Amino acid sequence: MAQHARVPMDGESYESRSAARGRANGAARDRARGSDGYEPYGSYGAPRPERKRVVPVWVFVLVALVCLVGGGLIGRFVLTPTYDYVSGKTTLTEQELDSIVGTYEVNGAYHEITARQAIETTLSLDAALQEDGTYAMPSADSVLAAARNQILNDAVAQAGIEVTDEDIDAYAQSTLGTSDYATLAQQYGMTEDQVRAMVKESAGVQKLYQQMAGESDVTANAPAAPAVPAEGQEDAPTAEYGAYIVGLLGDNWDSSADTWSNTENPYYTALSDEVFSSDSASYNQAMEAYYVAYQAYADQAGEQTSSWTDYVNGLMANATITIGELVS
Repeated sequence: MAQHARVPMDGESYESRSAARGRANGAARDRARGSDGYEPYGSYGAPRPERKRVVPVWVFVLVALVCLVGGGLIGRFVLTPTYDYVSGKTTLTEQELDSIVGTYEVNGAYHEITARQAIETTLSLDAALQEDGTYAMPSADSVLAAARNQILNDAVAQAGIEVTDEDIDAYAQSTLGTSDYATLAQQYGMTEDQVRAMVKESAGVQKLYQQMAGESDVTANAPAAPAVPAEGQEDAPTAEYGAYIVGLLGDNWDSSADTWSNTENPYYTALSDEVFSSDSASYNQAMEAYYVAYQAYADQAGEQTSSWTDYVNGLMANATITIGELVS
């Protein structure tokens, strides 16, 4: 029986100032303590490997899909027992990895999804290999992820987007911290060709996102938080924080007169009662400016996310995904 699936994704289209303040504080704390979690790239986050990981290792197209799509993906999927699919199993041998576990149809075109493709949406084959030499049957979620990734990759090709070697290296450097594919392959338990192919697909999706949603200067990068001072020095004025604030103010600040040149802006609203200059401001004052900058970033990112979500939902609405009897 056909069902309409709405899968929630991380993201949001609007943030209140208090919400932005909370996220900005979190970002600032992460930078201050050298968090080894997720680091920002572009307008959204992608994991940077700080140590060897066993699972999960699919950090490319799936991450691009989850992080760039803020909202739900709408599509149709059918759970069905069929003799054309591998079914009735909880494990697979290596020889069965290319068995069909699902299909999807878009605009009359029929595509197959193998167990290998479904597994590799979340794990490397080495990581998925069990002690008895078999592989766990992929879940329905893995098949859905594989289908959605392939649909996005098809959209990249249909949009005429080309991904050069320079694009691939730049994407790997910005999201994974290195374009040394041998090192990445070792870290993620994959081959260099696998890693490079995945990075290429994700770079293509990022280009598609930029083409469909647009990418302004505001969302090119999240604003950097000011450096955290020593405890008890939050209100101590320094030239560093003065320069930081003026840097964010841009044309709203008259550098020659060292005062406001424009009072019709959110920075003035937040800082009009504060006394500071280009060479003297406190950390707390710098954080007020940071909150404003982060809010502008979040608002613009939300608008882009909404546009991208509408586009992707349009793609998924035309897709029917058929899944065999798999594990939950």
